[in-house]
Amino acid sequence: MAAALIGLGTNLGDRRATLWSACDALRKLGTRLTLSSIYETDPEGYADQPPFLNAVAQLETHLTPEQLLAEMHWIETAHSRVRSFRNAPRTLDLDLLLYDDIAIATPELTVPHPRMQDRAFVLVPLAEIAPNVRHPLLDKTAAEMLDDLGPVQGVVKITHID
Repeated sequence: MAAALIGLGTNLGDRRATLWSACDALRKLGTRLTLSSIYETDPEGYADQPPFLNAVAQLETHLTPEQLLAEMHWIETAHSRVRSFRNAPRTLDLDLLLYDDIAIATPELTVPHPRMQDRAFVLVPLAEIAPNVRHPLLDKTAAEMLDDLGPVQGVVKITHID
């Protein structure tokens, strides 16, 4: 059984319903799913779009990283994900952040996610549910990577989703 950490993001449509639906779909891919709090975050890279809802899920699964990625792409497609341009608005984005303590670099899959250490919208929820998980290439925990970012702005824990 492997532990996979998955970033979830959505900023189009019914964001709340999309997150819950995506979690239900992910739950079917493993034996246990733990979800962080939900955070509303400012968009990065392309600012002219609505704010995101982001979270991180930890999934215990028997799937290989490649199988898991294929299933995650299917879940995105089932939620009407359209890949138009980098950092575009999206109904659902699922990113495989970490898979146990392994590193993979193929044309189809890079684990750990290559930009996770630079993204507060990933590190805040990741450090919430797995503060001691270690980046296998940087040899830093999620909490240490979050500390390295300095003061976090544009990431707000929410208790009510409209």
